[in-house]
Amino acid sequence: MIWEKSRPPSTKSPEYGRFPANMASEEASLRALESLMTEFFHNCTTNERKREIEELLNNFAQQIGAWRFCLYFLSSTRNDYVLMYSLTVFENLINKMWLGVPSQDKVEIRSCLPKLLLSHHKTLPYFIRNKLCKVIVDIGRQDWPMFYHDFFTNILQLIQSSSTIPLGLIMLKTTSEELACPREDLSVARKEELRKLLLDQVPTVLSLLTGILETVWDKNSVTAATPPPSPTSGDHGDLLSNLLQTPTTAKLLNQPIPILDVESEHISSLALECLAHLFSWIPLSTNITPSLLTTIFHFARFGCDTRIRKMTSSVNGSSQNCIWQQERGRLGVLAMSCINELMSKNCVPMEFEEYLLRMFQQTFYLLQKITKESNAHTVKSRLEELDDSYVEKFTDFLRLFVSVHLRRIECNSQFPVVEFLALLFKYTFHQPTHEGYFSCLDIWTLFLDYLTNKIKSRLANKEAILNRYEDALVLLLTEVLNRIQFRYNQAQLEELDDETLDDDQQTEWQRYLRQSLEVVAKVMELLPTHAFSTLFSVLQENLDVYLGLQQFVITSRTGHRLNITAENDCRRLHCSLRDLSSLLQAVGRLAEYFIGDVFAARFNDAFTVVGRLVKVTLYGSQIKLFNIETAVPSVLKPDLIDVHAQALATLQAYSHWLAQFYNEVHRQNPQQFISFLSSAMEAITPLISNKVQEKLLLSACHLLVSLATTVRPVFLISIPAVQRIFNRITDGSAQRLPNEAQVLVCRALSNILLLPWPNISENEQQWPERSTNHTNLIAALTRNYRHLKSNAIHPPRKGQLEDSKVVIHQTLSVLKDIIENISGEATKSRQICYQSLQESVQVSLALLPAFIHQSDVTDEMLGFFLTLFQGLRVQMGVPFTEQVIQTFLNMFTREQLAESILHEGSSGCRVVEKFLKILQVVVQEPGQAFKPFLPSIISLCMEQVYPIIAERSSPDVKAELFELLFQVLHHNWRYFFKSSVLASVQRGVTEEQMENETQFIAVMQAFGQSFLQPDIHLFRQNLFYLELLNTKQKLYHKKIFRTTMLLQFVNVLLQVLIHKSHDLLQEEIGIAVYNMASVDFDSFYSAFLPEFLSGCDGIDSNQKNVLGRNFKMDRDLPSFTQSVHRLVNDLRYYRLCNNSLPPGTVKL
Repeated sequence: MIWEKSRPPSTKSPEYGRFPANMASEEASLRALESLMTEFFHNCTTNERKREIEELLNNFAQQIGAWRFCLYFLSSTRNDYVLMYSLTVFENLINKMWLGVPSQDKVEIRSCLPKLLLSHHKTLPYFIRNKLCKVIVDIGRQDWPMFYHDFFTNILQLIQSSSTIPLGLIMLKTTSEELACPREDLSVARKEELRKLLLDQVPTVLSLLTGILETVWDKNSVTAATPPPSPTSGDHGDLLSNLLQTPTTAKLLNQPIPILDVESEHISSLALECLAHLFSWIPLSTNITPSLLTTIFHFARFGCDTRIRKMTSSVNGSSQNCIWQQERGRLGVLAMSCINELMSKNCVPMEFEEYLLRMFQQTFYLLQKITKESNAHTVKSRLEELDDSYVEKFTDFLRLFVSVHLRRIECNSQFPVVEFLALLFKYTFHQPTHEGYFSCLDIWTLFLDYLTNKIKSRLANKEAILNRYEDALVLLLTEVLNRIQFRYNQAQLEELDDETLDDDQQTEWQRYLRQSLEVVAKVMELLPTHAFSTLFSVLQENLDVYLGLQQFVITSRTGHRLNITAENDCRRLHCSLRDLSSLLQAVGRLAEYFIGDVFAARFNDAFTVVGRLVKVTLYGSQIKLFNIETAVPSVLKPDLIDVHAQALATLQAYSHWLAQFYNEVHRQNPQQFISFLSSAMEAITPLISNKVQEKLLLSACHLLVSLATTVRPVFLISIPAVQRIFNRITDGSAQRLPNEAQVLVCRALSNILLLPWPNISENEQQWPERSTNHTNLIAALTRNYRHLKSNAIHPPRKGQLEDSKVVIHQTLSVLKDIIENISGEATKSRQICYQSLQESVQVSLALLPAFIHQSDVTDEMLGFFLTLFQGLRVQMGVPFTEQVIQTFLNMFTREQLAESILHEGSSGCRVVEKFLKILQVVVQEPGQAFKPFLPSIISLCMEQVYPIIAERSSPDVKAELFELLFQVLHHNWRYFFKSSVLASVQRGVTEEQMENETQFIAVMQAFGQSFLQPDIHLFRQNLFYLELLNTKQKLYHKKIFRTTMLLQFVNVLLQVLIHKSHDLLQEEIGIAVYNMASVDFDSFYSAFLPEFLSGCDGIDSNQKNVLGRNFKMDRDLPSFTQSVHRLVNDLRYYRLCNNSLPPGTVKL
């Protein structure tokens, strides 16, 4: 026996299930296999026993002639497991061993399997039948047409015979899937041949499919009972006649939808699935005939006709009928999938444009049906009744139409775009789900972008274009604004989740609001005056409610209370406050449309807005609505806080307008500007407190930063409110704000003193006085930190250590932020900043060795020094910078580096990464000041850091190390290659003199080694660095690289492609290989390629010659990379073929 019969798992002996020495009868083998399969899937079988069985089955499958037994099993068993196993044996044979199968066996298999399919296809389970179809198609993939000439003819015959249409369609779809875009187990030439063979069959196939669908429709239309009159069938209005110029088409699409029998429905589904897959790869051409398109649209109606749904439910309410009804809806989904496959093609031949127009007309007929209101249906209820997948497909169609085809169809007189927008409007604002609504808003965004770009390219026609679409844009704006307001849309808005964050770190409510406001902003760009007046009038209504709350505030024993208690009044107030917050956000989103070139033209509108915002923020802070008691504290208190925070955030959005106002207008009307700023500061100051809710506190801090940084008026420091904030922050006894707020306020105060005032000459900037004030500010902020200097001599005890860590974290986070925000400013500002920080920097340098074993503190300190080097290295001066670098190099010994990387986990690695980032800044510095450190830095990298991380699989530290090595090369090229013009002229060559060759080779070898590791991010980064060095410094052309390294790099990159280890980077690797080869194409083709192929194992000499011949000697990038990918594909294919041959095969 092939396998002995096994007993039930509970009584089995280890001897059961082994191969005996002799071969048994097919019948006995089948019974044994059935028993093994039953045992394998039995829930009592142990994993160990399953592994035994699996090994047994795998061994059997590898035997020569096993397929004969499987052929018998397929025709003689009803056990699904045995059937599936047998087909898997055939699949493995065909895909991995076919080349070594004797030709007479192939003939027998090609003959037997189709016969088996034909005789059993109606009784086999569908998944077994489909697997058998795929196995036969796999044979066709290998042998058609040379050895299996009737493969496709057989499929066409199946489709043309009424009894085997479903089987033929399954075979056709499987053929399209497996042959049009085959896997890599074929040569490129074979892939191209298969595609050409299939394309030759496309006209016949499409004709057959058209005939099948038309026959199904016509047959059932004749026998269909006439449905009762429908409220939607009589009146289709002018819009329909506009969309469909031909009355015949309108009449055809108006016919009642037939009721299909189960067989017709099944055949239609299969035919539409075939079409959808064919359309995914065949080019648009006249083979896709008008009659085929019309037929597809007939079937698309199955998805949008609710009338049939009602009829069937009234006739038969059984569950069987519901399943049948779902199948009917599925036909509509499949038809829309076909349409969308065609729509997604951007390349449209001229002769196909008319077909496209017809498709659009027919689809919009369907859109009109979907959005038709009647006595029995609202648009929303109609959409709710449709299959979700159908609505999704329809939305996809609309998106494809607007994004891909609107530009080519808009000017066609036969297509009424404005009427289409009216339908899209109805479709959008009656979507039954939030996701559906979001998708439709995306379509409107695409349309608005299209319109904006069109106007920018045709400024002369701006008015005409806007006039055509103005009504649609106004309607859209009004409705989107209504949709974000509880006043009009409370039920839907309350369903939105405002707590759970998605992948973009926003809640469902925030996403809803953001997408809506993007549409509002885009309309504002096109119709600024109308959009602003619409939005501001709605905002004003809600502002009046908010500003009127003061009259309801009464004083109680516990504080102030809002005397609105009736449930209905509280609900209305809640809605009004939520709407006010949303509308404030909308006004903030529009701030960019009041500055720049349009500042003067739209000044009055912006002036009004800013005036209202200043009033609202001051009002909220003065009467402290955020601390008031309410009847429904869990609802109204968050609403009041949110409105106040949003008002501050909206005012912050207008800081650029305030800056332009200050620069351009304040000379004529300075008092108004001063009033704005003073009132804003009076609104901010009471909120800079630990007692204020964090959301409100941070909004106030951000506004303060913007006023200090963006507007920066000369008088800001003299405003009493600003003086109070200075006193609050520098008072050592005052409680510290939460860290984020403390950092923001300190940034604002520092910027007030450091940033130059606009429109003031250098002599009038009062730098000496401001410098003194800044020094005092930093001294106050670092008071406790500077007291830690004693820790450098006497390390702190355990209790003190934690206190010290808190002080270090709090102080350095403030100082880092101050430096980061001043780093891009004028030299004077950075000089003053560094003077103020000098003592703190010295303290940090003294403390660092004391905390070297506290990786969290070291990380913080090195982060501070990194920021210092990035922002103020010029101000630090060369001597002190050298002192800092030397201190670091002395601290980070090999032992310390190993401890940090290997034993301290991620925090230790972060310390080393920060250290390497500091060195990156140093090596990028121009001039000669820091060049003496280069040998030490390269030595540290290659002799101390690299040996520790080279063999580690973890990506920690590697990215930073290689970035440092790249910066060493990129900014210090002359350290390695001395270029002397005189020497070049004298020698008559341009070859540069090489220095520090050993270090250069070591660095290049490290780059090469990184390409052998699995980390794809490091691979991408390092490949980019090499390419950049070649672009900037001609790396690949340097003699040392060209003669000793180039071919090694090309070899490694090709091997990476062959092993598919970094498949996502195929394109980048191909380009890099081209750039390396292009240094000397002659050498590449004559020497490297033959040598590379001769070293390839797993292929014979004939195959190597074929690979060499197929690599065309092109010198342009597209052709060369195509040849590279062909080489890689065919090499892998040959290896697969050779591995499939039985041992001892003689290859000629």
